[in-house]
Amino acid sequence: MKNDTIAAISTAVTNSGIGIIRVSGEQAISVVDRIYRSKDSKKKLSLQPSHTIHYGFIMDGEEVIDEVLVSLMRAPKSYTTEDVVEINCHGGIYSLRRVLDTVIRHGARPAEPGEFTKRAFLNGRIDLSQAEAVIDVINAKNEFALKSSLSQLKGSVHEKIVCQRGKLLEELAFIEAALDDPEHISLDGYEGKLEQETEQILREIQALIRSADNGHIIKEGIQTVILGKPNAGKSSVLNALLQEERAIVTEVAGTTRDVLEAAFSLDGILLNLVDTAGIRATEDLVEKIGVEKAKEKAEQADLVIYVVDSSTEPDENDREIMNFLTEKKAIILLNKSDLPPVTTVETIEKMTGKAFPVLAVSAKEQKGLDLLEKQIQEMFYDGEVSFNDEIYITNARQKEALIRAEDSLKKVLLSIENQMPEDFFSIDLMDAYASLGEIIGESVGEDLVNEIFAKFCMGK
Repeated sequence: MKNDTIAAISTAVTNSGIGIIRVSGEQAISVVDRIYRSKDSKKKLSLQPSHTIHYGFIMDGEEVIDEVLVSLMRAPKSYTTEDVVEINCHGGIYSLRRVLDTVIRHGARPAEPGEFTKRAFLNGRIDLSQAEAVIDVINAKNEFALKSSLSQLKGSVHEKIVCQRGKLLEELAFIEAALDDPEHISLDGYEGKLEQETEQILREIQALIRSADNGHIIKEGIQTVILGKPNAGKSSVLNALLQEERAIVTEVAGTTRDVLEAAFSLDGILLNLVDTAGIRATEDLVEKIGVEKAKEKAEQADLVIYVVDSSTEPDENDREIMNFLTEKKAIILLNKSDLPPVTTVETIEKMTGKAFPVLAVSAKEQKGLDLLEKQIQEMFYDGEVSFNDEIYITNARQKEALIRAEDSLKKVLLSIENQMPEDFFSIDLMDAYASLGEIIGESVGEDLVNEIFAKFCMGK
């Protein structure tokens, strides 16, 4: 039930210096009061002011379970807007579980995953976009993902969506008022104003949709696949970027038979590097499977790094790879630049027919890789890797809602163009309003809310 008092371990369940048990609900203070004993045995938590910390012990009858600090936060000034008590214990797994068991036996129930944040949402402290940002902060894999999630947690997406919904509501209210009272409110010439306003809102929504591509990269990292023929130096490039011998490198062509994945941080950007089997025609069953996996990974990639052995002539295998690159973001590395060149930039440009960035490098001598890193930055962040105040949509659910709003606004413009009755404007404007409302948690079903919070960790 919504008003139940809930409890859970809110820190990692592992041996550590400190562990925290969070309790929230109408009976949170009285539940902990039953098991808390202050050092002088006289202090009752129920009589203490909000936002204070108290030193004492958690007791199971007359047995001392742990020495603790208890934080007291009274409603509504707490994370859930309910009474919240946090018990700061020693971080041993056994002692934490003993304290939690004692809390539950004295009136609380175990919290479900994400239930504290769910209560914060249901009680109006945060909206659904901010709630989703909470789990993104926890799961952030790099500096940019963390900053983007914190920005959304502070309400950047909320403010943008509320602003656009406010504009839509103004138009809806005007149309409805004019239809109800045509003698005093005229719709003559209104289509022109509505068209201007709708186009402006549409542009802002489309900008948010476009940001989802960068948002995905910020959140999940750049899925980067290294392609090339056998013995072109793909594994050497991987090792050089990672600054460790992660992949086996030999003079034998076809050493890499399977995909090898590793994460690499480039000035705060996460690159999910995938080294693949060399692309070539082969009758070897194992190698053939590796080649198919390489092509599959490349299809899914945000970026392909195509490694060419510049000391040899291109062949049919190179042509096959280059044909594949026409639909991808790619950087071409002319590797083995320490050897006399046979394949040049001009050779590559002639074969691809498309202007890809082409860099001469030597993975063996670790030369030119700084140019590769700079090129990646330029391709994905316009040459400057720095977080700004731009809003990024990093959530697939939010992007889908924006796309539905976009479709509805396009229908409004089409109705204006076709000189349809004003009722048609209202229907599609309301659909756009509702779609945007789904982002911040209005007009969403209980099943969706439960699904979102089920993805949270226990105790958050």
